[in-house]
Amino acid sequence: MDGETRPLPFDDISEHVGLPGRFLWVELNTPDAARIARLGEELGLHALALEDAISTHQRSKLEEYDSHLFIATRTAQLWETRMELGETHLFVGRNYVVAIRHDSGAGYQRVVDRLKRRPGGLAVGPSYALYLVLDLIVDQFHPVVDAMQDRFHTLESQLMHGERVGRHLLQRLYEMKRDLIALRDAVEPMQDIAQDLIRLHPELCSKELKPYYRDIHDHAIRVSGTIDRLRAATNDAMQFHLASQSVKQNESVQKLAGWGALLALPTVVFSLYGMNFDYMPELKWPWAYPALLVLTATGMALLYRRLKKRGWI
Repeated sequence: MDGETRPLPFDDISEHVGLPGRFLWVELNTPDAARIARLGEELGLHALALEDAISTHQRSKLEEYDSHLFIATRTAQLWETRMELGETHLFVGRNYVVAIRHDSGAGYQRVVDRLKRRPGGLAVGPSYALYLVLDLIVDQFHPVVDAMQDRFHTLESQLMHGERVGRHLLQRLYEMKRDLIALRDAVEPMQDIAQDLIRLHPELCSKELKPYYRDIHDHAIRVSGTIDRLRAATNDAMQFHLASQSVKQNESVQKLAGWGALLALPTVVFSLYGMNFDYMPELKWPWAYPALLVLTATGMALLYRRLKKRGWI
């Protein structure tokens, strides 16, 4: 970008990268190893940084080489209420920014559009382009966090109203906790990256751009804080769910014990009279069994009333 914007063939990058007044923006989506190697030849990128750019599941980091910076950062986007994590690897040189995406998102067209508008007072170059990329990554965390909050409120409502109790609800709470941990791992390193750019790289983070990079840092802190609160709330919900399930189990055990005690009385009495002994109490009395039934029923009624009063039945 040197007064006009135009696309360049990939193999012509090396011819323009050294020209004064030029800024090159390169965006690649999940390139193979051969294409990344070719990019390294065109821009003179360090071999170790190229190895990191090829492999996914990199930890978020900022590394400095002789002629460029390499930044690896996690990304998160919302697709039909589902969180999708990805990665973006950035090469930042004297007059270029390369963004290598490892995700299925919409890309960085917003960055290109904002670069074309040429904002007043800010020069179009690697410093401003890097800010736009990091700002977009942080902005994409917000709808994901909002969706997480809605998801938690739904689960909380089900928990408080007794819907979907049992293992299914506990599993959904655990899945949300796992997603929150993954999201926090993506958001939290952005604070350190923005802070390192402000403190250690004045060639990128000039006086004019420091407020913009501080804004990225502040947004990342706020998102991390919201995630931490959601994690704490999710942990509390899981503990509440487990406690309520334990109380229900105890109540069930109490009721079983109460009914067991109630049935034990006639069981003991009738088992005694079912034994084959010649001499049994009141065996020759005609009213023995009716009286025994009445006494047993009375004892069961009194025991039932007492257990009912204590809440065991």
